[in-house]
Amino acid sequence: MRQATIDRLKAQDILASMASATMKRRLKETLAGYLYLLPALAVLAAFRIIPIILSVRISLYDWGMAGAREFVGLGNYIAVLQDSVFWKSLLNTGWYMAFSVPVQLYLSLFIAVLLNQKIKGLGAYRTIYYLPVVTSIVAVSIVWKWILHPDRGLLNYILSWVGADGLRWLQDPRGLFQLLVGDRQNLLPYALRGPSIAMCSLIIMGIWKGLGYNIVIFLTGLQNIPKTYYEAARIDGAGRYRIFRNITWPLISPTTYYVLLMSFIVAFETFAQVWIMTGPPAGGPLSTTKVVMYYFYENSFELWRLGYGASIAFFAFLIILGLTVLQRFVLEKRIHYG
Repeated sequence: MRQATIDRLKAQDILASMASATMKRRLKETLAGYLYLLPALAVLAAFRIIPIILSVRISLYDWGMAGAREFVGLGNYIAVLQDSVFWKSLLNTGWYMAFSVPVQLYLSLFIAVLLNQKIKGLGAYRTIYYLPVVTSIVAVSIVWKWILHPDRGLLNYILSWVGADGLRWLQDPRGLFQLLVGDRQNLLPYALRGPSIAMCSLIIMGIWKGLGYNIVIFLTGLQNIPKTYYEAARIDGAGRYRIFRNITWPLISPTTYYVLLMSFIVAFETFAQVWIMTGPPAGGPLSTTKVVMYYFYENSFELWRLGYGASIAFFAFLIILGLTVLQRFVLEKRIHYG
């Protein structure tokens, strides 16, 4: 019995030493993993987390030029909520998203379905559609500013071929709905006039600029659908519409959700084309193209109201977060990952 007790104690010592060795190995592996992640975490902290914390701190101050500041607490946030220009810029941003995102979504899906066919030169077509995406937004904005020029612009020149009168695309503050109902005396409230002609010009350019990215994403989703599904549907006598509705559309729902989500975020963050195409001063005419991101830039880096600008940025973050959560809550149940 004594020998059995000794053997049991030796076995326990062996198991304890093995467990200790296993724990040390796992600790080393965990430490090594965090060391590999350290450069990425440092960059994330330096350029994301710390700036966010500092911007929240700045938003609590009346922070002006040369660092002069006074603590105001939530005063900047209250002032933003009472600022009619902020709400106008938010409405302009809403018009931009409401018109650009659906058109871009359906147009990119339509073109992606066409490009998914067996046609010659498919790679060249994909490259052509993707070129605007990789082109600098500054260069694109300058080119489109010349295309939309009221006197020497290409678009008005093309309209003259069919006898149509040219428009002052980037200088016309009249709303789209205002033109449709023939309201020439500005009797409609601003919120019911729709996006201005200048805003419509920015929407057209934005759709053209981002179309290629969405096409490539949709093409990837379409090409991941097994061909056997289509073959079985054709054998059963299904037409193109039924195939698209019952096979293609459900199976690319995750791709559609991603494209929709990213399109809303990108549209909300529109800034560069407003600054380049509708200035100086940007945001015109009559502030009908002044979006939230430009209003943030204007307060922060033109008027040097850094605390007020940080408050606008925080509200923009909350709005984007709210839209993201709302889309996930509404659409996630309709997404088919199988």
